[in-house]
Formats: sequence, structure tokens, C-alpha cells
Amino acid sequence: MRWSGQELGVDQADALPGLAKLNNLVRSVQTPEFAGVTFHEVLAKSALNRVPGQSMMPFGWTINPYRGCSHACVYCFARPTHSYLDLDAGDDFDRQIIVKVNVAEVLRRELARPSWRHEPVALGTNTDPYQRAEGRYELMPGIIDALATSGTPFSILTKGTLLRRDLPLVAVAAEHVPVDVAMSIAIHDHDLQQSLEPGTPSTKARLATVAAVREAGLDCAVFLMPVLPFLTDTRAHLDEALRQVKAAGATSVLYSALHLRGSVKPWFMQWLEREHPELVPKYRSMYYGNNAYPPKEYRRWLAQRVHPLIRAHGLERGREDPVTGGIRSTAESRGRWTRPGAREIAPELGSLGAPSDPATLF
Repeated sequence: MRWSGQELGVDQADALPGLAKLNNLVRSVQTPEFAGVTFHEVLAKSALNRVPGQSMMPFGWTINPYRGCSHACVYCFARPTHSYLDLDAGDDFDRQIIVKVNVAEVLRRELARPSWRHEPVALGTNTDPYQRAEGRYELMPGIIDALATSGTPFSILTKGTLLRRDLPLVAVAAEHVPVDVAMSIAIHDHDLQQSLEPGTPSTKARLATVAAVREAGLDCAVFLMPVLPFLTDTRAHLDEALRQVKAAGATSVLYSALHLRGSVKPWFMQWLEREHPELVPKYRSMYYGNNAYPPKEYRRWLAQRVHPLIRAHGLERGREDPVTGGIRSTAESRGRWTRPGAREIAPELGSLGAPSDPATLF
């Protein structure tokens, strides 16, 4: 769904000079529903992104229907991607959102190529496909349909409760191709969560979405990522987090410590200096120079703390895809996935409707 009557001229400041140079920019839009946010609608030239990997797994595939994210997570590792469009990794990443309005149509063409090998595709490993704008643009139903119709396994990683809108589609798709779903729920302290992730649904709402995924008959992993040194790595916080994750019905949990790469580091440190100045010296000692990860000693200490708690709560450790960073596809355990006649499921997928008011999910 496009917005009408809200278009900005590309010569206006809010259209941004860097974006105005793009030959695929359709228009820039602002709306009172998203105060302070500008959406730049573009016509995508491609939908599938090939992600380089290691020798044992040479590459993976991802889809990013949006660029930039109104979730505004202070620690988001995807922030530097905005610099390619002459946008900054801080405020612009949160408020200047690129929307690939034709992504589903382009994806269908790419998946129909004879060269496509039906390898797993990950969604949500860069910016969230279920950020709030998805309630208006509705790009994901077409993407899910295209992947399932072509017989392509896929995974979804999100913080967005809007996923519930599409659970009927995802459940039908899972009857025909391997589908993996994961919710990212890193912070189980309400005030801290609102400070670090101001544009996201609450932890409670995300846990309820895990339960909804399970009620739809699907497995659901939880990404307890990132664990923040001296903020969310206490035994009490981790124990309560895993208790809630288990109570919601999650089938597995993945965790990792905070990493700060490139332009993400100064943006995060700016937040830390404002909200927790007492921790600044500790973080500077851990993430000094070009260090993106905390020291091995800390990661070892964290593992020794988390692993017994995972076992104590009867949870399994999930497996992260080493290339895309999403949940490891179950398709890999089945070998190369192909399904003759997969196109026959398109009418079934297309017949499933969605709630009329997705805003109620936030």
C-alpha cells in the first residue's frame, strides 16, 4: 500500500541529496503516523543478496525489503550500511528508511531463473522485515509467497510483532518448504529495553509473539542477542530472561555478547555516556581501538554463566548460520532441498487473509 498526498519533492531537503541521485528513487514520503521518519520508495534492481562466507560454506542468501530501521536499536550492527547512500549511521539510519516497493515482483523473477538452486534464504539478518512500516507496505506476504511457491527454504528473524499478521502464510509455506522462525529478544528489563530499542515492541509483546508462533504449529528460536556487558549479563537477568523464553514456548535459544563495529561504536558510546557514564571506562577497556568484540576471557566467562542456565531451563542451544547470522536453516539437515511441482501451492498461499488493523500488534 502506498501513501498518497504525503509526497516530498526530490529537491526538498527531506529527500536528501544522496538519494536524489538514485535513478531508482520513486518518491519520498512523510506521514503523521511516523513522525520524524521519511520513507524513500525505490524500485529494486535485485531482491536476492549473495553474502560471502567461509570455505566450508562459500555464501548465503538474504533479502532486505527495507534499508534503515525505525526500531532504532542503539547497538544495531547494520547501521554502517546507510553510509553507502551518503546517510549517517546514527539518526539517519533510524529516520530515513529505504523501501523496495517492488521487491516481491523482482524476487519472483529471480527465483524463476533456471540457475536458481533453491538454497535457503534468510530474512531479517540486516534490517528487520517486520519493522512498523511493513504494516503499510505489506511486502512480506509477497516475499513469503514467492519463496514458498518456488520451493525455496527460508528463515525469518525479527523483533516485530507484526509477524503475527503473516503466521497463516508462514504455516502454509512450512508445509511445503523448510521454514525457520526466530524472535530477537535481548533485553528483559523494560526501562533498559525502551532506552536501547525505542522503536521496538516491548519484550512482553515479543514473548507473546513467540507463543503465537508455537500455537501456529511452528518452532520458534529466541536470539538472546546481544548480551550487554555489565547491563544484561548478570545471573539474575539471564535467569529471568531464559525463564520467560521457556514459558513462552521457545524451542531453542541463541546468545552472543555485544559487538561494536565501525560507526556503530561511537553511536553506542554516545548512548552509554548519556545513560550509564559509570560504565564508559569499562567499555573503553573492552572495546578499545579496532576491537569489535569483547575479550576472549569475557566471552568464555559469559559461556560458563549462560550454558548451565540454558540447561536448567530445559532449553536447547540453537544454531546460528555462520554466513548470514540468522537461524541455521533446517533445510541443511535434509540435504539439497527441491520440490517438484512447488508452484501448485500459490493459490493456497494467496487465499489467506491478514488482520485489518496490524497496528494493534504494537
